[in-house]
Amino acid sequence: MKTKFVLLFTILLLSFSGKSFAQAPDDCAISLSYFTEPAKIKNYEAALPHYEKLIKECPDYNLAIYQYGVKMFEYFIEEKGDKSKVEDLIQAYRLRLQNFPEQTKEGDVLATIAQIKFDNNLGSKAEQFKAFDEAFTKYPEDFTSGKSLYTYFSLAVDLYNSGEKDLQEIFNLYDVVISKIDSEKNSLASKLTPLMDKEEAGNTLTDKEKRAKDVYDNNLGVYATVEGSVNATLGKLADCDNLVPFYEKDFEAKKNDIDWLKSASNRLDAKDCETPLSNKLAVRLHELEPSSTSAYLLGKQAEAEGKASKALEYFNQAADLEKDNSKKARIYYSIAENYRKKGSYGTARSYYNKMIDVKPSAGIAYYKIGSMYADSANNCGTTVFEKRAMYWLAADMMDKAARVDGTVAGNARAAASSYRQRAPQASDIFSEGMAGKTVTFNCWVGGSVRVPNL
Repeated sequence: MKTKFVLLFTILLLSFSGKSFAQAPDDCAISLSYFTEPAKIKNYEAALPHYEKLIKECPDYNLAIYQYGVKMFEYFIEEKGDKSKVEDLIQAYRLRLQNFPEQTKEGDVLATIAQIKFDNNLGSKAEQFKAFDEAFTKYPEDFTSGKSLYTYFSLAVDLYNSGEKDLQEIFNLYDVVISKIDSEKNSLASKLTPLMDKEEAGNTLTDKEKRAKDVYDNNLGVYATVEGSVNATLGKLADCDNLVPFYEKDFEAKKNDIDWLKSASNRLDAKDCETPLSNKLAVRLHELEPSSTSAYLLGKQAEAEGKASKALEYFNQAADLEKDNSKKARIYYSIAENYRKKGSYGTARSYYNKMIDVKPSAGIAYYKIGSMYADSANNCGTTVFEKRAMYWLAADMMDKAARVDGTVAGNARAAASSYRQRAPQASDIFSEGMAGKTVTFNCWVGGSVRVPNL
């Protein structure tokens, strides 16, 4: 009897141990090691069987399962051309989200999976677009990939071309995507600007700050490229030849629709379409809802008619009423341009700076200030050396423009190079004995510049 009891107990113990062993932490740790060690040296063929064991028996053991899993399947797909692993790659992202939700951004996963499907031609264009649309609509804050933003928009244009979307849908999505790009650029520029200012003040950046600056620089360039690509994709769909008849045919039916009036007015203004429709839209909008938008558009009309003072009046009304920083920046730019064209450089600069305050990525504002500095060189100094020193300030402004805004970077860098060639050279600094000294400007520019040491 005692023997039977011991035998039964032993069988039960073994049975219990057998059930527990497959899920034991030590066993998961061993499997993880068997997987990650070859994965670290990119021996993914050896790692794959252990990954399959981990996702079955220890799916929530360690985040590294999916971090290395993604790299492994990307290798098989991109390096080996094995398209059969695409679904495995998608599954790896989904399993990470399922098992490590606190360490995973769902919006980022959805956008990544949508991009994988597009890159590998999985599903119809409508299905691919729907995947991007879900990611962007649900989690816009996580949707930060420039590549995915462009793919999202280009798919919509493809669907328009195939008759599956109408033109207004394309315009609406364009506004959303450009606004998102603008937001990301402003965020990066606001982080980059203090580092630029620190360098210009002669202070050395820490290694961490240098790395951050490089990242901000690179990402701003990426978004500038994406913005250009989105605009190119919209292309002829939004040129004046298409826009004017598109909005004219609906004016009577939509003339009491404030949102439609705003959209139509802004789009025609953005493309500088010269048409009587622009004035009709602006006047009607101001009648229905006097607002920043209507005041701005009336200001543009007055400006086009050569009524600079009236235009300024409307622009200032618009700036006071506007709450959206991107739109406020556009208004400040119009006011600044109005003053610049009249030769009121000091006032123009104040409005360009207001533009920068609300839109840090507004490289065009730095560019215009730099141009005004260069244009004022002959009026800002008592000696030839002092006058030419102004070009250093002008070049610095162009450097800032290029840093924060890729859309003006090429022209800004060319201008900066030209200005530095006009500034005092080493021989001038030596002959004038100005090395390391400070030149102060007593004209509208104000401030000073430190002459380089030889």
